[in-house]
Amino acid sequence: MNAIAPQPAPRSVPALPSAQELDRSLHDASPAEIIAAALKTVGREKLALVSSFGTESATLLKVMADVDPAIPVIFLDTGWLFEETLAYRDTLIATLGLKDVRSIKPSDETLSREDPDRDLWFSDPDACCRIRKVEPLARALKPFSAWINGRKRFQGNARADIPVVEEDGTRLKFNPFANVSREELEAIFVRAKLPRHPLAASGFRSVGCMPCTSRTADGEDARAGRWRGRAKTECGIHTMKTS
Repeated sequence: MNAIAPQPAPRSVPALPSAQELDRSLHDASPAEIIAAALKTVGREKLALVSSFGTESATLLKVMADVDPAIPVIFLDTGWLFEETLAYRDTLIATLGLKDVRSIKPSDETLSREDPDRDLWFSDPDACCRIRKVEPLARALKPFSAWINGRKRFQGNARADIPVVEEDGTRLKFNPFANVSREELEAIFVRAKLPRHPLAASGFRSVGCMPCTSRTADGEDARAGRWRGRAKTECGIHTMKTS
């Protein structure tokens, strides 16, 4: 009887650094350095940037493109977006040379079952955000070990104290613009000659889904036009774990 050769032990997968460790090391890093660190930590195949292609999105996408334009970008096409936002997405893809933008939609089955009359945004906006944004994003992020987003501390409320790196269930979540000011955002727009969202000039300083977005008046917070008249300030993708 032939002897069975011993099999090599399976190669272990290196553990990711902790969010706390990364946050400490990147506390004073620039946005580009933070994105580069995220790329080095998990690799391009395991890293995604989530973008709304809203009024400030061009700045983060520009910084990312300068680091690596092939990092996957996830765009949530909720079925309620302004046509101007869809056009702006296409403009920025071309302008910045983005190589891998993935437009994610809610399933037709879910919409037919939970929002057959397309009025869930009015009767239960949290449920509407869940089926159109939170659940599709959770599915889209399954292949990834880390994701990047564009929240800033100056936006206040739940965003006022966000770290540079945090845990999101089993994933790492990078906030490269956590420390960026409004003035620094504007400087990126001007320096890089970035195109503006088509609705920005009409008083829309923050743009989400059409039924839940309104213009803001002078002196109002930029996000005051989101879910106006309700206590709601977040869609849920940053307050519910994605894994």
